[in-house]
Amino acid sequence: MKTLIVVIHPNLNESVINKRWIRELTQHPDLYTVHNLYQAYPDGSIDVQKEQQLIEQHDSLVLQFPLYWFNSPPLLKQWLDEVFTYGWAYGSKSGHKLRNRKFSLAVSAGIKEEDFSPEGRYQHSLKEILLPFEMTAKYVGANYLPFYAFYGAEDGISQEELEKSAKGYIDYLQSFS
Repeated sequence: MKTLIVVIHPNLNESVINKRWIRELTQHPDLYTVHNLYQAYPDGSIDVQKEQQLIEQHDSLVLQFPLYWFNSPPLLKQWLDEVFTYGWAYGSKSGHKLRNRKFSLAVSAGIKEEDFSPEGRYQHSLKEILLPFEMTAKYVGANYLPFYAFYGAEDGISQEELEKSAKGYIDYLQSFS
């Protein structure tokens, strides 16, 4: 089965990293389904049943987004709240649709990696900042995998770095199997 990549970027047209990652993903349609939430739901009205069915058709789920004020873009929070429902994603007697499903993140961070450290400017690692996503995955019984990240996008990136990141993302995703 394929991996569902849910892209959550409120300003994708201006993105460098996420647009390049998407271009790379679309070269492998047999392996990845790219689902752009802001394109699918410009008004923020999410079709919960459609989203749940889409997840069920894939054995891996990756949430791809830019770090947005040390969190995710707001539509991702809404999507999680509405799609990961009691009785479907979790519950005492039912709700195990995400159990054992591979779950990960692909994150672009504008800030340099060294700034995400105990000694760095923000004194916390990206892993610590993304902990709510790991806890969500564990709560619903999914297999949370280490995230993929690109750091330092605010400083500008070379074409070589961009290409290396896109190829690294595909290598990362292929490690799921």
